Amino acid sequence: MAENKMMHSSNIASHLPTIAKLQPDTLAVAVQKSGKQYTYRQLDKASDLIAKGLQATGIGKGIRTVLMVTPGLDFFALVFAIFKVGAVMVAVDPGMGIKNLGKCLTEAEPEVFIGSRKAHLARRLFGWARKTIKTNIIVDPSFIPKIIYGRQCKSLADIKHQGADNDETISQNITNHTQADDMAAILFTSGSTGVPKGVIYTHANFTAQVLALKNLYGIQPGEVDLSTFPLFALFAPAMGMTSIVPDMDFTRPGSVNPERIFSAIEHYQVTTMFGSPALLNRMGRYGEQHHKKLSGLKRVLSAGAPVPAKVIKRIADMLNGHAQVFTPYGATESLPVSSIGSDEILVSTCHETERGKGICVGLPVDNIDLKIIRIADIPIKNWNDDLILDHNVIGEITVKGPHVTRAYYNRESSTELAKIIDPAGGFYHRMGDTGYLDEQGRLWFCGRLTHRVVTKNETLFTIPCEGIFNTHPKVFRTALVGIKKHKGTIPVICVELEEKFKNDNNDDKEIITAELLKIGAQFEQTKSIQHVLFHSSFPVDIRHNAKIGREKLSAWAQKKIIGKQIAEKRIT
Repeated sequence: MAENKMMHSSNIASHLPTIAKLQPDTLAVAVQKSGKQYTYRQLDKASDLIAKGLQATGIGKGIRTVLMVTPGLDFFALVFAIFKVGAVMVAVDPGMGIKNLGKCLTEAEPEVFIGSRKAHLARRLFGWARKTIKTNIIVDPSFIPKIIYGRQCKSLADIKHQGADNDETISQNITNHTQADDMAAILFTSGSTGVPKGVIYTHANFTAQVLALKNLYGIQPGEVDLSTFPLFALFAPAMGMTSIVPDMDFTRPGSVNPERIFSAIEHYQVTTMFGSPALLNRMGRYGEQHHKKLSGLKRVLSAGAPVPAKVIKRIADMLNGHAQVFTPYGATESLPVSSIGSDEILVSTCHETERGKGICVGLPVDNIDLKIIRIADIPIKNWNDDLILDHNVIGEITVKGPHVTRAYYNRESSTELAKIIDPAGGFYHRMGDTGYLDEQGRLWFCGRLTHRVVTKNETLFTIPCEGIFNTHPKVFRTALVGIKKHKGTIPVICVELEEKFKNDNNDDKEIITAELLKIGAQFEQTKSIQHVLFHSSFPVDIRHNAKIGREKLSAWAQKKIIGKQIAEKRIT
């Protein structure tokens, strides 16, 4: 009877004990670097022990708990333990920067901080959330005196000892005390367009997300997942998969050693992997050079930023005939929204991208109601069907569904701007992205709303324009930005060349500039762009190393253009 209740619990952690009973000896987690691993029985038991210790320490339902631990066995056990006791996991990327980390943690108002030695030293040094944190738990204590970490600091070993002495039944806690709409976690956005925002996830959101991914890609229990993004790795145990933790720096996926990734895939017989576009780019180039194959993979997923067709092709060429590279579209607030596979991309849609149509991100997933609405930079309080635009008209992407999150934590103005109340029930989330639906109902992504360049004559959208210029054989990627000139805005295309062409002299770059302007002149979207600037290496986001830092590029372009004009005036 208890098992039946467990299977129907609202708590996202209830998937773990259920699967542990169905497949106790199946590998749940394996760490490539250390070789350490947990079966499902071991992971469930380890998380139970920690959960009991957390309860004995006074950490329970609704307690906001920061987790800053390197991915590994303790990381997985802690995540499920936090969920099991009904606490709220506060997840932040260490790579988002000290300043942003401080703001995010203060905003989240955590009461508990669980972290590594480095995380605790940083917490003490920079005073992270010092007004609200009451309990500190260090995962890997060392000889450094406890006073460095704080007098109230306990070790994970202390928590486990307390758990061993605690007779409370964790499964009973899950069954009786968690509601579907209870807050499960606060996950922060990448912050690519400002300070990261804390997204409130309920247990219902997580459950709907797991079901959506499982159904969308036909994932079966017993499969093996290699995730190069820690939060995605957590979905694997909830779906009965083995999660492989690769040997890499998770804050720098664009600098990954591809040989280690190929080694992990082969050694653990991986069937599914997730990688950012930057990571897949390194993998693809390495695989192409060394004639690698990924014949055991059933699917490769990539998200976080648009994935260039040439990157998709390099990976797809290494897969077997039935496997594909899928590019699910979504955001921290809602994932997945839509999805498309490499078969369709490489045969048809990538050619439309090169003609300035944007990037096709596929059909909306089941249970997602997707609408394109007219662009507005102000809050929209109530939904009205008059907001909806016709097919092939670019507007803002909005979504409604069970895995769409309801609010940001402690960000009322951001919530007000992003959510539209539907009088019929529920709400629509404004993705902050532009795009359109074609006649087949497929979504085409056209870039961030705040990145569009509005001149006195037209509005230019980043992705359609860049798709045209990216066709030049010497170009790695481009970025459209706007700069201020004569009390107006003018468009500038910034160019990052392929590595082997970056050291070309100015004469070569003048030739490339002329060729790019000739390409742009052939299309309505780009014919007005007359300024081309070469940048050695675009600034990118820290989470995926793939989203272009257009705000920084715009400021750089502004200085370059104005500086050039001043120099020319001096010469004349």
